[in-house]
Amino acid sequence: MQIVEQTTEFRLSGRSAVAIGKFDGIHIGHQKLIHKIIEQKNRGLLATVFTFDTSVAAFFGGEEKELTTALEKRRIFEQMGVDILIEFPLNLKTAATEPAEFVRRYLAEQMRAAYICAGTDLSFGKNGAGNFALLGKYADRYGYRAELIDKVRVDGNVVSSTGVRAAVRRGNMEYVSHMLGVPYSVSGRVEHGKKLGRTIGMPTANLVPEKDKLLPPSGVYFSRVLVDGLTYRGISNVGCKPTVGDGHTVSVETYLYDFEEDLYGKDITVYLLAFRRPEMKFDSVEHLRRQMEADIAAGRNCL
Repeated sequence: MQIVEQTTEFRLSGRSAVAIGKFDGIHIGHQKLIHKIIEQKNRGLLATVFTFDTSVAAFFGGEEKELTTALEKRRIFEQMGVDILIEFPLNLKTAATEPAEFVRRYLAEQMRAAYICAGTDLSFGKNGAGNFALLGKYADRYGYRAELIDKVRVDGNVVSSTGVRAAVRRGNMEYVSHMLGVPYSVSGRVEHGKKLGRTIGMPTANLVPEKDKLLPPSGVYFSRVLVDGLTYRGISNVGCKPTVGDGHTVSVETYLYDFEEDLYGKDITVYLLAFRRPEMKFDSVEHLRRQMEADIAAGRNCL
C-alpha cells in the first residue's frame, strides 16, 4: 500500500476510486465504504482512501482520543486491500480551502477520481460546507461517479464513531465488537515491567498504548492476543496497577493462557472482549495473587 503523507502536492499514477471519511474506529459503516472502492479495482481503478492526518475533532478543539491510531489505520487499510492511503494534512490553510476548489484540485486533478463514495455525514472544505450534493454537482464536469452510502445500523442504532467511542467509555466491549465487526484492540510493543507476575507464577506481557489511544474504563477484561500471526486466549488489566504500579502510567498488562515464550520487544495486539471487574488496589501482593488466580480461572471458563 502506498502512503501519501505530509504533503498536499501529489498526483496519482492512474484513475482512482476514492472513499472519503475520518475513519476513526473503521467500524462496519466505514468498512462498507472500503468494500465499495475495492470492488472498483475490477475496473482498473486504484482503491484510494482519503482521510486527514489529524482528527477533525481534535484539530477544532474537541475530542483528543482516537479509536484507531494512525499506525492501526494503516495496518487495517492494507489488510483490506487498499492501494493508496492519503493522510491529508489538516491545518489552518487546508481547512480554509473552498469546497469547489477542493473538488477540482484534489479529487479531480490530483487523485484523478473516476469514482467517489462517502457517507451521509460527509463534510469538507471551508466551514465544512462541502457535502455530497456538491460532489454530485461537479461529477459530470470532472468525469467521476459519486455514490452516497447509507448508514449501517446495529440493533436499530446507526453505527458511528461517536457511538463506538461512547460504548468503549462505558466498557461495553461486546457492543463495540458488533459495531466494529471485530473486538476493540490495543497494539504496542511489549515492555519490561516490574516482572511481579513472573515471581508469583503468572507472567504477563506489558504494553503502554499510544497517548492518543482511547481506552475503556480501568479494569480487568477477557481478551485475545495476536502474537506473530497466532492468536492466544488472555486476560488483561487496563489501568495504572494501583497495588504495584506508580499510579500514573496507564498500561495494558495481559496474561496469556498456555503460552511460555519470551515476548519482550515483540509487537502484539490485544483484543478486549468483555469486562470482568474494575481495577482494585489490594492491601498485599498475596491478596493480588489470589485475585489474579480467580480472574485467570474465570477467563479460562469464559473463553
